[in-house]
Amino acid sequence: MEASRTIHPLSWYRVQRALGKVLWYVLLTGLGIIFSMPFFWMVSSSLKIEARIWIYPPQWIPNPVMWQNYPEALKQMNFGRLLGNTLFLTGVGTTLVVLSSSWITYGFSRFRFPGRDFLFVILLSTMMLPGQVTMIPSFIMYRELDWLNTYKPLLVPALFGSPFYIFLLRQFFMTIPTELDDAAKIDGCSYIGIWWRIMLPLTMPALATVTVFSVIYGWNDFLWPLIILNDEAKFNLSLGLAAFRGVYHVQWAYLMAASVVVLLPCVALYFFAQRYIIEGIALTGLKG
Repeated sequence: MEASRTIHPLSWYRVQRALGKVLWYVLLTGLGIIFSMPFFWMVSSSLKIEARIWIYPPQWIPNPVMWQNYPEALKQMNFGRLLGNTLFLTGVGTTLVVLSSSWITYGFSRFRFPGRDFLFVILLSTMMLPGQVTMIPSFIMYRELDWLNTYKPLLVPALFGSPFYIFLLRQFFMTIPTELDDAAKIDGCSYIGIWWRIMLPLTMPALATVTVFSVIYGWNDFLWPLIILNDEAKFNLSLGLAAFRGVYHVQWAYLMAASVVVLLPCVALYFFAQRYIIEGIALTGLKG
């Protein structure tokens, strides 16, 4: 009888493992709720009247629900024009930086030339410089070129790639066998053809990762456009949101409603592309 009551070691291990998973899920769920509270508060505030936003304790469920805050906020910020500017800057900038970074990566990963490793180290060392350090020299340079209040300072640098994207893509390019290049050369394919027809299709997971990062960065870019652009007709969505912050009064309900609309595309993009992000980071050797 005593022997039959003894728990088998394998069964006890399974119980411990199940309890461990439950504890991890509870912990992660709790952390997820805590980190999501600012977003939920923003959504709740976007549906309230101005007087009920700052009451304590917070009223999480709006009463009454002010759905008209959204169309009024989008109308005040001229959402259509700002959206068009943002889509243009994000789309063109992403296309240029993905193509240029992959082309530069192709050169660093497939060609052997004197000083290649030294140049790559110099390229990576630029990642150690904060953007605030290079912002003033860049502004002076673009002012001398008479490029201020134009989209050129926002798009032309994308033609020269991004050090982080180049590093990320190079780790992936190095895993592709060079025999594919040799076979393409035998068939008469040029270097540009090898890059376009072989390297880019085989590096789609890494390119998807770079594309998502670039889109999110371009969509939320605020400081550099704020310095470069003076004409409100050329502002993007991030600058349009700043227009709600008046000198003496802030329309918080409209600001929260506009912020929710601007944020939703990034949330949806990450939700649908998270598989490609994780796969790209894992395959490029950046996993822990």
